Amino acid sequence: MNVTYHSHHGAIQESLHVFIQSGLHALVNPPTHQPVNILEIGFGTGLNALLTLMEAEKLQQPVHYTTIELYPLQQNEMTSLNYCEQLKRTDMQPVFQLLHQCDWGKKISINPFFTIHKVKTSLLRFKSPSPQHLIYFDAFAPTAQPELWTKEVFEKLFTMMFPGGILVTYCSKGDVRRSMQAAGFAVEKIPGPPGKREMVRATLPAAG
Repeated sequence: MNVTYHSHHGAIQESLHVFIQSGLHALVNPPTHQPVNILEIGFGTGLNALLTLMEAEKLQQPVHYTTIELYPLQQNEMTSLNYCEQLKRTDMQPVFQLLHQCDWGKKISINPFFTIHKVKTSLLRFKSPSPQHLIYFDAFAPTAQPELWTKEVFEKLFTMMFPGGILVTYCSKGDVRRSMQAAGFAVEKIPGPPGKREMVRATLPAAG
């Protein structure tokens, strides 16, 4: 699609800010130690999965991680990524490779706190196997994939979530926020990562 996977201001710091700090920590701070379901829209380079795995292990927070991707990276693209080196966690390189190389369409236990289920499909065709507590909406920008940022898509995601569930995304465009609100989400703009003034956290109303 001729777009980059991550911000030029730093892939790791963007993912940590948007998905770990503003998403996972908002959901499990302090850790619940009860399994949480996370759905990632766009497996891409696997960075969000790697960071979530590391945080789940650190917090001893069990995570069931479902991720969808229609166009997985090629082997040579995956091996060129140096996230573990950048994170000063070269010990995680075999785990990172396993995230990419493990079977699609199966639930794979990576460690006692992280199980991954990769689904090779598009969001428009995806059916969630179980309700989600947290969604990482990491699709390409609306200029590249406008069909994924519509009211209808957010209505679909709304039906996949537990009451009180959270959706986080780097995009804070006004029409995107309005689509989320029209789908039923409570939407807030919060400070974005370096290079982005704002991002969005959307919440499904709690039951009761």
